[in-house]
Amino acid sequence: MTSSATTSSSTAEVTGLYRYPVKGLTPESLSRAPLRVGQTLPADRRYAIENGPSGFVPDAPQWMPKTQFLMLMRNERLAALDARFDDATNFLTIRRDGKVVASGDLETAAGRSAIEGYFTENFQPELRGPPKVLSGRDHSFSDVARKVVSIINLGSVRAIEAMLGGAAVNPLRFRANLYVQGWPAWSELDLVGQTLAIGAARLKVVKRIVRCAAVNVDPKTAARDLEIPPTLSRSLGHMDCGIYAEVIADGEIGVGDRIAVEEPKLV
Repeated sequence: MTSSATTSSSTAEVTGLYRYPVKGLTPESLSRAPLRVGQTLPADRRYAIENGPSGFVPDAPQWMPKTQFLMLMRNERLAALDARFDDATNFLTIRRDGKVVASGDLETAAGRSAIEGYFTENFQPELRGPPKVLSGRDHSFSDVARKVVSIINLGSVRAIEAMLGGAAVNPLRFRANLYVQGWPAWSELDLVGQTLAIGAARLKVVKRIVRCAAVNVDPKTAARDLEIPPTLSRSLGHMDCGIYAEVIADGEIGVGDRIAVEEPKLV
């Protein structure tokens, strides 16, 4: 494992910036985005599609495990859908093979019903009950209970390709918010507790990301065609790839920005 000191001295930059308005659906590429203390990227995991009754209360939202929702770990067919969300109108449009198959304003009963109807009709084998579009105040349907920004080191993705015998690994399999180029492979795992600086923004790394079977799904073909977590386990003795960080100082970030490990202040 490369030390965080090596990571600290590395020149690294943000090469990709993404949000996921609906949990399990399409990533949306951003050029720039504001970060606010204690918040996710704007609208990241703002909605989820409940897979049968979960007990979620919109007026008193609480974290729930991803198994309560349609998600790629079990429902890889979601990757075949192209979903786009418009912030100004709260309008979600879902396409399949280039054709619009469902659309609606997710803040209206009629709009949610239109989306729910599509999943009722087309995802029946996987449904445990009526699918329902969920949201709650400023809740984020993250895989973890705290509001975080997820970060993937592209050096680690290249290392995984080598472990797999040279198979190409699309970084979007990891459904991260930030993709970073310039860190040595796996050095990000040593950054827990460290502070990252991107312009005026500051993010404290709080946790390593344990990968699940969702990363085995190709985001372009929707095929479950790789065995990444078992490969990590055999090669490294763990299934971690990527880190979660909490925003501790506001700032706007964008593709091309330098990302640095902030040196601790001397007391």
